[in-house]
Amino acid sequence: MNIIEIIERKRDGKELTCEELAFFVRAYTEDEIPDYQAAAFLMAFYLRGASWKETFYLTESMVKSGQLMDLSSLPGLKIDKHSTGGVGDKLSLTALPLAAAAGLPIAKMSGRGLGHTGGTLDKLESVPGMNIALTESEMIKQVGEIGLCINGQTKELVPADGKLYALRDVTATISSVPLIAASIMSKKIASGTDKILLDITVGNGAFMGTLAQGVELAQLMVQIGQNFGRETKAIVTNMDQPLGNAIGNYLELREAFSCLEGNGPEDLRQLTLHFAARMVQMAGNSKSMSEIIPELTQLIENGQALKRLHLMLEKQGGQIDSLDQKDYLEDVEQILVLAEKDGFVKTIETKSLGLFVVSLNGGRMTKDAPIDHAVGLELQVKKGMYVQRGQPLLRVYCRKNQREWVEERKYILQKHFVLNALEERSEDLILKEIGFEEVQG
Repeated sequence: MNIIEIIERKRDGKELTCEELAFFVRAYTEDEIPDYQAAAFLMAFYLRGASWKETFYLTESMVKSGQLMDLSSLPGLKIDKHSTGGVGDKLSLTALPLAAAAGLPIAKMSGRGLGHTGGTLDKLESVPGMNIALTESEMIKQVGEIGLCINGQTKELVPADGKLYALRDVTATISSVPLIAASIMSKKIASGTDKILLDITVGNGAFMGTLAQGVELAQLMVQIGQNFGRETKAIVTNMDQPLGNAIGNYLELREAFSCLEGNGPEDLRQLTLHFAARMVQMAGNSKSMSEIIPELTQLIENGQALKRLHLMLEKQGGQIDSLDQKDYLEDVEQILVLAEKDGFVKTIETKSLGLFVVSLNGGRMTKDAPIDHAVGLELQVKKGMYVQRGQPLLRVYCRKNQREWVEERKYILQKHFVLNALEERSEDLILKEIGFEEVQG
């Protein structure tokens, strides 16, 4: 087969065959196709979209590009939770330790940041010494011992996605529904989990801008999972403002600790409990949400959830003692951005805040760029709150050599918070649930 002809066919809107997609995936994985041709393929896929068959065949080919994990030695049902990403999304760092504390075996493969969104692995690597490159056997052994492991994608597991994931990040092809679905679901299928819970974020801080787009993606991914014989359910969540207050790797990790200590932001706490409860239900617990959530709350209050996260970090080489805020942020400048006028916070330009963190080197502009884990932003207000002129909107954490650059852009950061004289109605965090009979409890 000829990759140029395949790119031309997709560029012209023709449906690719199973054989053509399998050829592309295999050839790119084995370095027979250079990045520039793969980028052209991704852009054609992004612009032309994909049929259900193309999306499924692409996912299947990516699954077959590597080995499949075998988690059968671990007792109980294995349930994985995955998010499509968002600004300030540290939910995996809170909901998964909580689910593990409730007795669920959690073996999760996570990814790095894409575009304006942060990655769980990048947050974990805020911890000095943290190893997110465990082998499959090391990962399974750890889950057997402490019930929890969050690890990077091994070279053997869906290597095609490992390469394509990094390339999408720097070629403006991130927000393609078929590419997102194939990327996430190929990893979930290959990781050997029994059941899959998806967090589909929508809003101006997510890749899916509207609820309709989010539901479309959720239904597509659920269908892919079901076709592979894996029970898959989805929760569509609101990302019209950052989740929690912290944006940036170390700051988000610190906020995850705070949440599991019972002191975190209310929106993060609410989603943490909800997702962990849904995972407990998917594992076979027949209790209602109103019965499970108080039990999970107790696991936060008695310190078991935080202990599980600490155990995981330490097992993977993390030096928790090095995370003292005073020492970690010793060489970091803190700059407040103040409100220009009085008013209620109507909107927050969430994606722009995420991109600002990237510009501070808190994310990647190129696929191999290093990350500064200490920089970031911390919201001082959320949507619906009333602020007065001169009140802090945002705290910026930057390096000393970035201070002047940040000071020059404070007026831009102010504009990312739109204030209105009228009080705004509070918005729901959970917009839709797909696959769950009980919507709320």
